[in-house]
Amino acid sequence: MDLKGFAAEFVGTFALCFVGIAAIEHFAGQPAEAAGSSLGLLGIALAHGLTIGCFVAATIHVSGAQFNPAVSIGLLITGKQDVKRAGFFIIAQVLGALLASLLLMVVGLSRSDIGAGTPALGELNGEPITVTGGLLVEVVLTFFLMFVIWGSAVSAKLGGVAGIFIGGAVTLDILAGGPLTGAAMNPARHLGPALVAGGDHLGAIWLYWVGPVVGAALAALVCHHFVYTEADEKTDAS
Repeated sequence: MDLKGFAAEFVGTFALCFVGIAAIEHFAGQPAEAAGSSLGLLGIALAHGLTIGCFVAATIHVSGAQFNPAVSIGLLITGKQDVKRAGFFIIAQVLGALLASLLLMVVGLSRSDIGAGTPALGELNGEPITVTGGLLVEVVLTFFLMFVIWGSAVSAKLGGVAGIFIGGAVTLDILAGGPLTGAAMNPARHLGPALVAGGDHLGAIWLYWVGPVVGAALAALVCHHFVYTEADEKTDAS
């Protein structure tokens, strides 16, 4: 049982949710051109991307810095880790996301604040995003993220430097998809705060599992079978 890996996955996902939800509380609805710390969507995107980048650099040599059940499943289906390891890490990720959400309530955020920090379907040109549209957005965004993870951490073996590119992919995805679906790309990033916030967020849990898992699985399969050779790849994501 990889307790060090479990701890790394727990802490990394905890940090992602704690910083991400807090950043949304600070910056949501504030335009990027406003004075002071009002960074709007850019601030939210950078908060998530910088957190991922830092914690990938800190833990990639311990657990592979997955921090995301969809990534863990993508590595599982391509033989980069076994079922036991993937399941163990997914439990750590979900617990980290849940504890971060609960701790933010202890700090002073309300249940509605946690709900505001939970990825949800938004609007495009004044029209609500449909469930089908939201699902496709999450598939595409997570495909991009997993493609970058594979190229920088699984194939290119960049070590901690991979955090720059993985964090950059998270930032770009949020800039593009944040207003559409919250750009979760990560079932744990949705599930933790959704369980705390309750209400309508619980009904969307399936979407934020299916979309990211399908996107990550597709990217992993494409990379593994068509983009990179076996010689390019590690035998294990860590």
